[in-house]
Amino acid sequence: MTPRRISVLGATGSVGQATLDLVSRAPEGAYQVVALTAHSNVDALAQLARTYRPEIAVIADPDLHGALKAALDGSGIAVAAGPEALVEAAERESDWVMAAIVGAAGLAPTMAALAPGRVVALANKECLVCSGDLFLARARAVGATVLPVDSEHNALFQALRSEHRASVEAVTLTASGGPFRTWTREQMAAARRSDALAHPVWSMGDKISIDSATLMNKGLEVIEACRLFDLRPDQVKVVVHPQSIIHGLVEYTDGSVLAQMGSPDMRIPIASALAWPDRMDTPAERLDLARIGRLDFEAPDEVRFPSLAVARSALLHGEGMTAALNAANEIAVEAFLKDRIGFLDMIGVVTESLDRIDRAETLPKQFSGIEEAIGTDTRSRVLASEMADRFAARRG
Repeated sequence: MTPRRISVLGATGSVGQATLDLVSRAPEGAYQVVALTAHSNVDALAQLARTYRPEIAVIADPDLHGALKAALDGSGIAVAAGPEALVEAAERESDWVMAAIVGAAGLAPTMAALAPGRVVALANKECLVCSGDLFLARARAVGATVLPVDSEHNALFQALRSEHRASVEAVTLTASGGPFRTWTREQMAAARRSDALAHPVWSMGDKISIDSATLMNKGLEVIEACRLFDLRPDQVKVVVHPQSIIHGLVEYTDGSVLAQMGSPDMRIPIASALAWPDRMDTPAERLDLARIGRLDFEAPDEVRFPSLAVARSALLHGEGMTAALNAANEIAVEAFLKDRIGFLDMIGVVTESLDRIDRAETLPKQFSGIEEAIGTDTRSRVLASEMADRFAARRG
């Protein structure tokens, strides 16, 4: 059996580590790791590199090149650092690439990962939020296959039958509701960093945990779903489902609704992409519906969680506005995590930043290239940083 050559971009994050956990459980010789990358965690990257023996290990922060080289001294593993090295790692010959770099920093490497006949497992939602039309057009042009790894989009992918795409009436993304599902706005105003990071179901990184707490994560996922599955905004629904057992539903014109279910374990959607078009074993807990007993659903409260409406509005304005939305949200989340602004200030930073950039320039409905997308992202970050400073000053 010829091993499947794989690269993991963002190997030290939760998705990257889950991917490598599945690789370690696969039959010997099933996979060969080509490249591993990380943002700044030298120790974790070096440990993974020594375990999985990639051809190259890349650290995004160029100042850490020496530290990574020292950590892998004598291993025979090539070492590189910096944004250009990330792109080169993504381009390195492989069959399958996990694109799990968090944030807009993943745009260029993930775009570079697209190659003829290659499968790109997409966990970097920014590629679709910031430049989805551009990214998917490139994938089609080169003959690459894009498989969603987010649990919700992977669920839709599994439930969508290509031969019946014309019969799809709507899809539904489920949301756990996050740690503040039952909190009042007054309580959320006093929420601390630790409160917002205490997700009741999923174990995730800081950025996505905060996005889940504000429901911005679900707003970004609506944008993703529209672009990935070529759906109108009104065809993408959201429902709060605290148990996180059903991850996505597809409703057909005859009234049938197909749902993908599974325990809240990221190794399930990752395995779906890693073994595609086949299936593979995972150690994920199997569902026991009798033990679970009940599944609850409720409509999202867009008064307490306005991020959904803000994201839908940005979607209607095109790629320029959704790229600005993503940039402003990243800045707002970073400011909150550093305790510079309050929890409810984050949506204020986002909305006021979007208003400022919309007045400052005409944002494109569709980007002509990755450079234009990155330029919009950069300018939006500058405006959002200024806005975050204002909110921090008001807070005192």
